[in-house]
Amino acid sequence: MELKICHLYPDVLNLYGDGGNIICMQQRLKWRGIQSEVSRVMIGDTLRLSDCDLLFIGGGQDFEQEVLLPDLQSGKDREIIAAIEDGLTVLTICGGYQMLGQYYETYDGVRCDFIGALDLYTVGSKQRMIGNTVCHCTEECGGSTIVGFENHSGKTRLGPGVKPLAHVQVGFGNNGEDKTEGAHYRNVFGSYSHGPLLPKNPAFCDLLLLTALQRRYGDATLEPLDDLAERKAHDAMVQRLTGQR
Repeated sequence: MELKICHLYPDVLNLYGDGGNIICMQQRLKWRGIQSEVSRVMIGDTLRLSDCDLLFIGGGQDFEQEVLLPDLQSGKDREIIAAIEDGLTVLTICGGYQMLGQYYETYDGVRCDFIGALDLYTVGSKQRMIGNTVCHCTEECGGSTIVGFENHSGKTRLGPGVKPLAHVQVGFGNNGEDKTEGAHYRNVFGSYSHGPLLPKNPAFCDLLLLTALQRRYGDATLEPLDDLAERKAHDAMVQRLTGQR
């Protein structure tokens, strides 16, 4: 088996080590004897997702989003929307997550239209939402507990066409008000969690990989791994932040 991964804008959207998610996915595949190939698509490059099994978009600041937006809207937006509707597995973090929505409106009222792949929008606020997080994924998203780190001022609201990725126990999540974190639509998983997200959350990482493999091969399975070190790191953060073992 082989999995083809596309990393969109790795040179611009790589806040807080988000590129480590690619390393984590490749390593967990390698340990299972599954080959992987990563294509890195920069500004100005052509994006073709028809041969791709998993798309990853990391996070960036408002400036980076403004810089790449003309390129995103030059055809990549239509390619991404079509691939999402075709069932492509997608992981997006923070700024990359926001860009799949309808728009971002700054605190001063300046609106930036995004690609509209997901029924959500983001509005900037004075409050910056920073800190470590503990969230519980919905059953549709595997039901695991994920730990991460968030740093954003945008407050994201989900429309009726999108469900949350998880519910917040510690932290702010989408907006600090409704206890939702991230978004889930078809095989798209959006999150505000940096860190990077996947090394600390092997169960969630495997959910993404299995979703992508099953789309390509139908009856694919993943052999269990010895995740003792990963689980200890994960559980230590949960205990530190919640006081619960």
